[in-house]
Amino acid sequence: MQITVASGKGGTGKTTISTSLALSSEIEVQYLDCDVEEPNGHIFLKPVFDHRDVISVTVPEVNGEKCTACGKCRDICSYNAIVQFGESVMTFPEMCHSCLGCFRVCDEDALIYATREIGVLESGMAGSIEFVHGRVRIGEAMGVPLLRAVKKKADPEKLTIIDAPPGTSCPFVESINGVDYVILVTEPTPFGLHDLKIAVEVLKNFNIPGGVIVNRSDLGDDKVQAFCDDQDLPVLLEIPFRRIIAEGYARGKNLIETVPELRRDMNNVLTRLMTQTV
Repeated sequence: MQITVASGKGGTGKTTISTSLALSSEIEVQYLDCDVEEPNGHIFLKPVFDHRDVISVTVPEVNGEKCTACGKCRDICSYNAIVQFGESVMTFPEMCHSCLGCFRVCDEDALIYATREIGVLESGMAGSIEFVHGRVRIGEAMGVPLLRAVKKKADPEKLTIIDAPPGTSCPFVESINGVDYVILVTEPTPFGLHDLKIAVEVLKNFNIPGGVIVNRSDLGDDKVQAFCDDQDLPVLLEIPFRRIIAEGYARGKNLIETVPELRRDMNNVLTRLMTQTV
């Protein structure tokens, strides 16, 4: 089973909760950190990495001897990664989205398949938890291909916890694509409710079941609960604000290290979801 832990906005406690869920599981579990622009699951799980792969995407290079400067490759590129100055055609690999459309329209076979490194994928063990994360190259605008590489490591024989990037843009969509369930972490604030509504609409479009964990549940109002009731969206767990949790977080400790009784609650959430989706 694959469960993505996501949030419509940053700062809700998504990674704190996803790592604590992984630690609370009583069956074999795998943790995939797909927040490739700012992965921090390793801070809480402290894995020992033993494998590293460089992840690259395909980009075009121009073979000047074959190129006739017809302009077809330039015209099909929506990202201006190919430009033409008179009879000269130039490529800008950093702007290429690797759609490969330019190769399809080139009648002269004048484009060469080259590669551009976008980041690294690292894996190892955090105790009994199989840990995988991606780290995008600094300055790289394309995180989704690296995110896909992380998701490809999912083991169908294990419970897989996917820590999604914050927000509801393309990386979020890719992180929930094909999973069995999505846990949305939110907080009872106007901003939390606003972004929760957007995330729920995305789930509806993908027809993926989901539920909510409300973090710092006693600091805001009851509008998040009212919204969940209206949408028939289960509230899986409410975690009240406690100073000890904030202090533990500042020291790189997960929830169940600072509040051990939450281990049972987290495992109950996983058991409930696995029972429902079997």
